[in-house]
Amino acid sequence: MAILAYSLGKREINQHFTIKNAKLISFVLVILLLVFHGALRHYDGGDSCEWLLSTGRYLGENVWQPYGCMMHKYKSTEAKTCLAEKRVAFVGDSRIRQLFYSFVKVIEPDRREDGNKVEMFFFFFDCQPIFHFCTSDFLWYPEANNSMKERLVSWIQEGSAKPDVVILGAATWSIKLHGGSSETLQQYKVNLTAIAVHLERLAEHGEVYWILQDPVNEEALSENRKMITNQQLELYNDVAVSVLNGSKHDGRSGVKLVAASRQAALETITQSEDGLHLPESTRKVGAMLLMNSACNKLLRPIDGSCCQTLPPLNLLQKLTACFFLGSAVVFAVLHVLGNNRHRRPVPTDVESLEEKKPASAAVPLGQKAPFQALCRMGIIMGYFYLCDRADVFMKEHKFYTHSAFFIPLFYIFVLGIFYSENSKETKLLNREQTDEWKGWMQLVILIYHISGASAFIPVYMHVRVLVAAYLFQTGYGHFSFFWLKGDFGLNRVCQVLFRLNFLVLVLCVVMDRPYQFYYFVPLVTFWFVIIYGTMAVWPQILQKKANSNRMWHLAVLAKLLGLLVFICLFSFSQEFFESVFSVWPVSKLFELDGSVHEWWFRWKLDRFVVIHGMLFAFIYLLLQKCQVLSESKGEPLLPPKISNLLLSLSIFSFVTYSIWASNCKTKTECNEMHPYISVVQVQFYSLFICQYHIWLAADTKGVLVLIPGNPSLNIIVSTFIFVCVAHEVSLITNDLAQVVIPKDGMALLRRLGFLGLLSLTALLLTRGNQLTPGA
Repeated sequence: MAILAYSLGKREINQHFTIKNAKLISFVLVILLLVFHGALRHYDGGDSCEWLLSTGRYLGENVWQPYGCMMHKYKSTEAKTCLAEKRVAFVGDSRIRQLFYSFVKVIEPDRREDGNKVEMFFFFFDCQPIFHFCTSDFLWYPEANNSMKERLVSWIQEGSAKPDVVILGAATWSIKLHGGSSETLQQYKVNLTAIAVHLERLAEHGEVYWILQDPVNEEALSENRKMITNQQLELYNDVAVSVLNGSKHDGRSGVKLVAASRQAALETITQSEDGLHLPESTRKVGAMLLMNSACNKLLRPIDGSCCQTLPPLNLLQKLTACFFLGSAVVFAVLHVLGNNRHRRPVPTDVESLEEKKPASAAVPLGQKAPFQALCRMGIIMGYFYLCDRADVFMKEHKFYTHSAFFIPLFYIFVLGIFYSENSKETKLLNREQTDEWKGWMQLVILIYHISGASAFIPVYMHVRVLVAAYLFQTGYGHFSFFWLKGDFGLNRVCQVLFRLNFLVLVLCVVMDRPYQFYYFVPLVTFWFVIIYGTMAVWPQILQKKANSNRMWHLAVLAKLLGLLVFICLFSFSQEFFESVFSVWPVSKLFELDGSVHEWWFRWKLDRFVVIHGMLFAFIYLLLQKCQVLSESKGEPLLPPKISNLLLSLSIFSFVTYSIWASNCKTKTECNEMHPYISVVQVQFYSLFICQYHIWLAADTKGVLVLIPGNPSLNIIVSTFIFVCVAHEVSLITNDLAQVVIPKDGMALLRRLGFLGLLSLTALLLTRGNQLTPGA
């Protein structure tokens, strides 16, 4: 009865919740989310830079997550590049001095803290390029008083050297020296009001930050600091906010209030040694907040979405937008013409004549199909751009936890138990079986990416095996096709290449990314071309030819041996490999960050697994032809003893690999062994691109946030839209493949020439920001 109820329920759901309805719901969701986020920005009045400085939370113990955007962790070279020929001045008390040293250590990590807390420090750095310099100063002004004001006035005077960035903060000394009296608080307000005018003047020429007071651990304070209570600090913060916000001109203030570091300190102040000064980890958060605010708009790091504005469209992006808009206009015109043709009243005396007219007299129903597909693709690309280029939706950092990775896997396992069907095929690695294999591998990889599991080496290595398994299927599937069908025609090759690369090439243009950024598609494309070349080169050996003469089997093995030698030669020398793929215009397909090093790394990781798939397919098809394998329905493929032995070896292999992966100390160490070990793993194991921009964010470095404040609901909604978009892109690719790749040989050659010229132009015009893809 339970099984019957389940079957009826599943049938009822499938009848009403179709993929068409799902896509309609996802489209409505996207519109509503755009309205919601637009209203949020308009009425909150905040942008990602304000979010960076005002609020955030800890992910785990040490990863700070600003509200709605991603904070980049700056390296020394990046900091020097940003601050070249700039002067940064820190003005305040001992807590500002601590922040100063944390900021300096971003520029020079080996710099030591030295000197007395009441001294002034001037650090001079050799920034990039070699003749550009930057300075960072700490000026001891522990109270907001006339002394501080005079220093600011001296900077404002004409002809004086003004700091490019000024960071200030003071209150604890005023509380300590005057016992936290109310009169002192009033005087603080008067003094800060006088200072605010000069801060605004400085902000006209640079950036000015006022650091709100961090909390203290009252229990750990020494006796002479007991009057510095959190209640007193809150009163001084309220005064600072009211005064500095009240100094706004035209509704805007040039002075930026930094409150986020105070929020970070709320969670870590108990780790303070003296109750007043913050632990080093929290000071680093404050330094990175300032560095992101000052540098993100200049350097535009991938994983630093805070304070970044919408990048200007390049020429190719503008042309692409016009192309999609033009396709939409043509589709609309053809649609209207078609409707008018069907609705036009026909006189009864000419009905018979109309019936005799050729079909070309009306607008063919299939004529508008490619324009409709391009129109749909344009809408989807608009969504891609809004998600990961425009500052519309929020983005957050990934943060790995075991539960974030393994709990979704458990959900998938449970769903897989209830949603299962019997296969109609009985052959080994049939289409249904390989599709299922690819499907669950894709799910695991998606969970791996969104959970940030690459940080956990054992999971990273197991996912590397899944990538190898996909390449194994590439070798197995294409070898089987060429061996059995013998179709080496240009139409077949172009169909495969188009289906593999259409989405990626469009994304390269729309998202302004190099082809190699989407590394997996170039990898699969490369190996398909290698497989095709191996099988198509003379002599072309097919199963029919091999059956007539067994010697042809040796020729196939010779070809595979030659391919193995080719792989070994290329992997023997990195210099030789990079010199081959650095030749223009081939280099445009393989370069990332100006070199082909990343391509070398990706290619080398799984260099043997494709030929393993080809050899496996050859041996399997040979055994099948010799009727060694039993593939009748209901019968085991191999005798029970052999099947049990292989099962035991599979379990042993999996357990051994897991133990080895768990004992790896670094990814580099594991990757060195992976090409040899993954072959064994795949032997016993016998939607990727869309995630880059509309499920993940910041080119896979972060997570797209459609529903802020609710991570679980956000994942559900973004995943639902992601799946619908991926399915629609697949349909569009199939539709356009039929149009772009004609069956007529001469027409195909002409079209290939045009597309080749167009692609080369696009590759030359694309800036291809220098970005490194996700693991």
